Amino acid sequence: MSFSSDDFAKALEQHDASQQRGDVVRGTIYSHEADGIYVDIGGKATAYLPKDEAALKTGANLADILPVGQERDFLIIKEQNAEGQVTLSARQLEIKRLWDQFNAILDTEETLEVRVSGVNKGGVTVNAQGVRGFVPRSHLVERHDLEALVGSLLTVSVLEVEPERRRLVLSQRMARQAASLGQLEVGQLVKGKVSGVKPFGVFIDFDGITGLLHINQVSKSFVSSLDELFESGKPIQAMIIALDESKRRVSLSTKVLENHAGEMLESMDTVMSEATDRADRARNNLAQDQ
Repeated sequence: MSFSSDDFAKALEQHDASQQRGDVVRGTIYSHEADGIYVDIGGKATAYLPKDEAALKTGANLADILPVGQERDFLIIKEQNAEGQVTLSARQLEIKRLWDQFNAILDTEETLEVRVSGVNKGGVTVNAQGVRGFVPRSHLVERHDLEALVGSLLTVSVLEVEPERRRLVLSQRMARQAASLGQLEVGQLVKGKVSGVKPFGVFIDFDGITGLLHINQVSKSFVSSLDELFESGKPIQAMIIALDESKRRVSLSTKVLENHAGEMLESMDTVMSEATDRADRARNNLAQDQ
């Protein structure tokens, strides 16, 4: 069966019709112009890559990052015009792949290194490999002088990923906690400060980690109100009684340090001052209970 020039033209038109906005195509750099690059993607006309769509990093030398003859993938951002030319982007394809990467490490212990680019009342903005991210103040290790963080590098975990809204929320505290959890063990006495008081328990910060002292673990006696015993910033010692690395949870107890039921309510200062001496006995009791 012969294949005429008309047949070839029809086949080429069908090929071009399949190249729609949002498609990823393979192309070879054909030539450089002042305002962009022409790319051979096998269509009836060379595709066009605007200078602003060539790379994530602005001001880059196009001849260096996309030399003539280089073959790579591009994203179609505008379908063909009257001359059959489509518009491409390497930048948006990189961004798309970054969002896929962020989504893949969501809820894992994998971390990213980001640079702080700005400050607002809720936290800091960061550059995450070319994508704008946000670290809430509550998820920073150092929360008091945010301006001092600008320009610095942070190791963070991924909290939220919403590509459609360009929303990337990160946590330095969770990354620090994930790295530190492996160094903790049940029966370890830790020193920290109260960072929050809730009806169900007290949050305690220590070594960049947050643990929970549940209301049932404060004393062997009934505790009617945690607000009467604890306030934010109060120094406290407690023993680790459980670790859940998958959920990044640290459970703490002070009642294991008591000599008698209710001692934490009657004389917390005494329990705290003698905590180190009482820890060995508490560890033995924990081991027996387990």
